[in-house]
Amino acid sequence: MTNGDKRRNRKRDKVSKRYKVRYDRLVAVILVLIVLIVILTSCVKSCSGKEKNKNSDTKATTTTADNTQQSSIIDKLESSTETNAILSGTADGQKPSESQYTTEIHKAADVNTGNLLLVNADHEYKFVEGDIDLAVLYDVIDGTAFHVSDRVISLDKETLEQFTALMNAFYAESKNSDIYVIGGYRTAEEQNDKYYNGNSQFQGGHSDYHTGRSLDIIIAPSDGSSSGYYSPTGVYSYIDEHAAEYGFVVRFPEGKENYTRERARDYTYRYVGAPHAMYMKQNSLCLEEYINKLKEHTKDEPLEVTVDKKLYQIYYAPANPTGDTEVPVPSNKTYTVSGNNADGFIVTVSMN
Repeated sequence: MTNGDKRRNRKRDKVSKRYKVRYDRLVAVILVLIVLIVILTSCVKSCSGKEKNKNSDTKATTTTADNTQQSSIIDKLESSTETNAILSGTADGQKPSESQYTTEIHKAADVNTGNLLLVNADHEYKFVEGDIDLAVLYDVIDGTAFHVSDRVISLDKETLEQFTALMNAFYAESKNSDIYVIGGYRTAEEQNDKYYNGNSQFQGGHSDYHTGRSLDIIIAPSDGSSSGYYSPTGVYSYIDEHAAEYGFVVRFPEGKENYTRERARDYTYRYVGAPHAMYMKQNSLCLEEYINKLKEHTKDEPLEVTVDKKLYQIYYAPANPTGDTEVPVPSNKTYTVSGNNADGFIVTVSMN
């Protein structure tokens, strides 16, 4: 080998070593970059997971808050205590069946007073002072929604108030004011006149009109067309469909003649109160049937009726036949007590 070849070989070896060193450095740099990429990826995933969890927690909190707000809006209440009161029927969160009871003393004559009096051939009205508070219709109604046929017809004030509300609703719905009241409260003398003249089969004392809570209505169109007794047809069906909401029932419904012993008619309405009227209508009961059915329900097993989201419990308490009666009533609820004009009292409790 010549000296020139040796020199060339030594030169190639030096270049080869130099390039080897550079390749080693390049590999090291690449490895460092790979490690950095792995570390950065791990950090990104970790941060992303924490953010996701944070978002989930925030979403869960928001959902809970939204649900709470939605419940408040639906119930139109400001606090959970009030919400519980609506759901349970009491301000203290008690369930409706957990009413606390005390007793209320009622005299024997109280059996003959109240909105749920049964007056018919077998049950005489006693004309107990204070039972009704009469108002003459002509003096108090404005004649916008309905009219009265004369200047002397009167009704119990509560009955008139609720009938006026029913007729105002009918007028708002139909703009129709063709209804006239043609019958209301009767004295014993007035009833006897009808009886002896052959216009009624009931003698004085045995007419439901004595209660001041029964009334007769007719349709007298303002256009002068034919008038007649009220019938729930056409636009006038609204009255019959909504009467129970205002506490009214048909006093002598068709098919109940064996109970009422009076001919059926659509135009005689009797005020009994909304929960009672709703139950009677829904179960097709006349007043005689309903008063009898209530005897199945005590304060421990009351009849429950809902009217426009309001819950009522209704029960019967037998009267003491020889004196005063201790009637069980709730100490923590609003209630009313009515005699049935026979043998006991009916307690109606507003649960919420």
